[in-house]
Amino acid sequence: MNREQAETIALRALGWLAANDDLCPVFLGATGASIDDIRTQATEPAFLASVLDFLTMDDEWVVQMCDALELSYETPLQARYALPGAENVHWT
Repeated sequence: MNREQAETIALRALGWLAANDDLCPVFLGATGASIDDIRTQATEPAFLASVLDFLTMDDEWVVQMCDALELSYETPLQARYALPGAENVHWT
């Protein structure tokens, strides 16, 4: 997956998240972001990465989002790896 594809997926995920009345406040609280931040930073790769970081913390969120957006369950994490910051992840 290339960065452009990843950003598109993350934007779709952000749209889904912003429309989710239960989960959006959790995202705002966890990240310290505001509704205005969502509007102004929606095109910033690092902010989009934070959206995918948040959503991939919980399998149920991934399933709900992927089902709604008709994505495979692996797609959000694949997109996250294509955005800034993923190169610093070490699993050991």
